[in-house]
Amino acid sequence: MSDISGSDHFGTSLEQAAVILRQGGIVAFPTETYYGLAVDPFCELAVARLFQVKQRPADKPLLLLIDRMEQLLEVAAEIPHQYRELMTNFWPGPLTLIFPANKDLPGLITGNTGTVGVRISPHPIARQLIRTTGKPITATSANLSGLLPAKSTHEVLAMFQDKLDYILDGGETAAGLCSTIVGLEGGRLTLIRRGQIDLDSTIGKAVEK
Repeated sequence: MSDISGSDHFGTSLEQAAVILRQGGIVAFPTETYYGLAVDPFCELAVARLFQVKQRPADKPLLLLIDRMEQLLEVAAEIPHQYRELMTNFWPGPLTLIFPANKDLPGLITGNTGTVGVRISPHPIARQLIRTTGKPITATSANLSGLLPAKSTHEVLAMFQDKLDYILDGGETAAGLCSTIVGLEGGRLTLIRRGQIDLDSTIGKAVEK
């Protein structure tokens, strides 16, 4: 693979990034928090390569991004009614919800849990990338497992060298806290990871701690 800092592997072309994703490649892109790493979540070879590049344990699921609500059932088997108010109030935004997974998703995406985390990013480049690609994408943070996520293309390049197929330049991201993650336990909303959205103050007792 050629030097990713060259013109073929670094730039602002959504079309080029989308072609690479459709061909099974890995693309770094900006989100509302940090840079993420995108692959086609339905391409098992691409997903396996992503785990290898990140040095990520196989039992750790990957979060997915969609561009619009109509895409949700491409990755989720159903939409729990308990999520309706959260989706209305916080999507697009840094809120990840855990859904029963579509059976067509590779086991590596779900960590063989049967569930998948999904959100709609408010970042315009992230949403345009999904729209241009025409399907959901992975949104795992751009970092080697155990290291801090990258907040700039410079940090992405320093961490991954030539292991990525394209870096979509969107400037420096806001960084800060990652997305808040909410799931269901026994039919009740459960806060899995605290993040940018303070659910303690916004929905109070609706979320079990």
